[in-house]
Amino acid sequence: ERPPAPPLFQLRDFLLVYNRMTELCFRHCVSNLNYRLLTGREETCLDSCAGKLVRSNHRLMSAYVALMPSIMQRRASDYEASTARASQNSAQAGSAAPTA
Repeated sequence: ERPPAPPLFQLRDFLLVYNRMTELCFRHCVSNLNYRLLTGREETCLDSCAGKLVRSNHRLMSAYVALMPSIMQRRASDYEASTARASQNSAQAGSAAPTA
């Protein structure tokens, strides 16, 4: 049985990162476009460049995953506090309304 396909936004994000990485490493490592094949130096540079970017991306994602629960908790607390303030303000405005 095949695993479910990832949502399209995940695929789009992956492709954006992949394209940026490819362009960055190509610009950094490939200097001569007169030949069909890469030189040994260019291949080594590309392997190193891509490896560094993949490792740094993994580190960033690990940090993001570790921090996400606390960020979500803070957002929920901020939302609850702003909702409570809005309710309190509307209750005060309602009690201060003139009666006819």
